Amino acid sequence: MNHPSSSSLSPPTSSSSPLSSPSWLSSLVRGRSGSVKMPNNPSASSSAAVGGDLGGPVNKRNQLLGAMFKYGPKSVQVAFKTGDYKQQVIFIGGLTDGFLATQYLEPLAIALDKEKWSLVQFLLSSSYGGYGTSSLKQDAMELDQLISYLINKEDSEGVVLLGHSTGCQDIIYYMRTNAACSRAVRAVILQAPVSDREYNATLPQTASMIDLASKMISEGQGLELMPREASPDVPITAYRYHSLCAYNGDDDMFSSDLSEDQLKQRLGHMSNTPCQVIFSMADEYVPDYVDKKSLVERLCRAMGGAEKVEVEWGNHSLSNRVQEAVQAIVDFVKRDGPKGWDDPWS
Repeated sequence: MNHPSSSSLSPPTSSSSPLSSPSWLSSLVRGRSGSVKMPNNPSASSSAAVGGDLGGPVNKRNQLLGAMFKYGPKSVQVAFKTGDYKQQVIFIGGLTDGFLATQYLEPLAIALDKEKWSLVQFLLSSSYGGYGTSSLKQDAMELDQLISYLINKEDSEGVVLLGHSTGCQDIIYYMRTNAACSRAVRAVILQAPVSDREYNATLPQTASMIDLASKMISEGQGLELMPREASPDVPITAYRYHSLCAYNGDDDMFSSDLSEDQLKQRLGHMSNTPCQVIFSMADEYVPDYVDKKSLVERLCRAMGGAEKVEVEWGNHSLSNRVQEAVQAIVDFVKRDGPKGWDDPWS
């Protein structure tokens, strides 16, 4: 959910380094309902090391070692993989994101390497400023191309999709397509699945801009650009603006005012895939009136009982809770990761 009105979804915080020993796990409470309660200690350090000093795929701070490759014909279709393993976690960022979009990616690469997993970051046509002229459909097609590359060129034995913010919508949309390579998806992690529509509704220009977008779409101008006022930072089409900001738009999947039936209609197909929802209880892009605990519970229920992870005091990108983010992700990947995969073409 990086928004047109904001230059970044990652509020500036102190830099974080990899996790230290997982002794804090003793404070986790995992119920039979499939929920995880993260430690609610506001002073919990996000600068402890993951298993010690920097190593594995990290040369030194903010320098990842790995392989860069083209996964599709477009110039933007470039991916970067740390670790050379047959199981991959694919990170899908939010609006305005690209490589190293969140502070937890560097320590996550180290932690996954210890478990013999690769971390794959990739660029989409919608990366950085491209989201305004793209769509979930386009993202899904390119994600499928990436997974196909990993299967055919890297002998992948299965992938886990990790979405951040609007990247969560990409995953939900992709898994609904039943694309051939989606069979290789062993599990899904949604970090900060929040409503672009509810956030944008707090901005003064949104209502009039939605009306304009609707008018343009009805006149067959959905792919034409909106006025600069709608999105000062990047050009945005009427279709994408409506998708992100309007009720029942294509991106409208996690809004708190959706009924149980509406949520199930949008998210119910995820019940066929092991899912984890990591929700920041201090997410700055969730309006104050939203009951976050109730919302995450409803989202998990709509997905057929997804595992719930509540991160107390966590911000949208978890830049202030790097340790909790990495440990929750790695713990889930280890438990629900691939045991091999079915040939999508069989």
